[in-house]
Amino acid sequence: MVSELNLFILISIGFFIGAVGAFSGLGGGFVAVPLLLFLGYSAQKAVGTSFVVILIISASALYAHNRFDNVDFKTGLLVGLGGIIGAQAGAQLVQYVPTELFRKFFALFLAGISAYLFFKK
Repeated sequence: MVSELNLFILISIGFFIGAVGAFSGLGGGFVAVPLLLFLGYSAQKAVGTSFVVILIISASALYAHNRFDNVDFKTGLLVGLGGIIGAQAGAQLVQYVPTELFRKFFALFLAGISAYLFFKK
């Protein structure tokens, strides 16, 4: 059972992930996964749980962005169709990656993206 303090912490984390995800367009997974790892989740459980988080936050962000006419549904649906296949492959692959190796890979991935965005003109 979730205590009142844990409930507050989880909702606060959700608020942060939602704000960052809707602002950046990254869905929040890049924030949710490290936070779930920090809370002690295995890599596989953190990734899987983050998709529940992303689903809820993405639906809300889609609604908000659509109000400002910032959504290209055709492109989103086409990329999403490819994403369905990629998601199945990724879910299969992560089952074979130990949590400690996943943490290191994920950290390098985020650092690489950060450096690219920082130094890109």
